[in-house]
Amino acid sequence: MTKTETIQSSSVVASFHALADPLRLKVVELLKDQELCVCDLCELLNVSQSKLSFHLKTLREAGLARGRQEGRWIYYSLNLPQFVVLEQFISEFRRSSPILPTRICSDEALHPSK
Repeated sequence: MTKTETIQSSSVVASFHALADPLRLKVVELLKDQELCVCDLCELLNVSQSKLSFHLKTLREAGLARGRQEGRWIYYSLNLPQFVVLEQFISEFRRSSPILPTRICSDEALHPSK
């Protein structure tokens, strides 16, 4: 594995870890359409700033979110290039795996009878 592949692999692992938490997924959903101040996120999610700060730090460290300070507040937005990395990682399975169908034709394919 090359150094670039190792860095990308670490990035993907950190991103999936960050997205594995329900509160962080809610943050991502809220940031999908707009930049939001941490105070707005606290209010919308009904969580304390200290709890939210931990989750925002995790999203930032995974490269999924960015923070921009304006005065005493930090405004958060999504780092869309990292979502592209995840999308490419997932789409690689569809392109290279012989066991995945190109499309699912019915519910039966998802839930075969026993």
